[in-house]
Amino acid sequence: MRTFVLLFFSLIFFAGCNQEKIKPEVNTEVKPADLPDQESWDSEVMLIDTTGLRTLITSGHIRVYYKNKETLFEKGLKVDFYNEQRLKTTTLTADRGRIDDETKDLYAYGNVVAVNDSGVVLKSDELIWRNNEAKIRTDKFVTITSKYESIQGYGFESDQHIRNYVIYKINYITTF
Repeated sequence: MRTFVLLFFSLIFFAGCNQEKIKPEVNTEVKPADLPDQESWDSEVMLIDTTGLRTLITSGHIRVYYKNKETLFEKGLKVDFYNEQRLKTTTLTADRGRIDDETKDLYAYGNVVAVNDSGVVLKSDELIWRNNEAKIRTDKFVTITSKYESIQGYGFESDQHIRNYVIYKINYITTF
């Protein structure tokens, strides 16, 4: 019986070794230069200066390209802005985004919504956060809603906490 079991397992082992190896498919259309230098999923990126944490960025898929000096955020983007006391003041969400790795400027695209701790809501298709100025800007259409008013227009600039803002071409205002 023992010989039979040993013979049986030996036969299975050698039969498995004789099978043809499966080779993975190689996609020849992808160029190595197009591949990211770093890639991660469901990750966070912190931007810190001498005062401490300035922004916390969360994304479903992050790709870093050293040659292009950019970081791409896909599958959702969430940015938390902090003040000098390290308190979160504003949260920005978007479909996707990009950071210029030289300037650390952040570009947010698609269904961009920013909400500050006072309840002011900013909506646009695209926003730029200028790192060295800590300002949010766009030349696209924006809607700002607070508990007192709703303003729509083109062109926008604000501090990153959405406290002091300007809409350059207002085309609609209503007060509550």
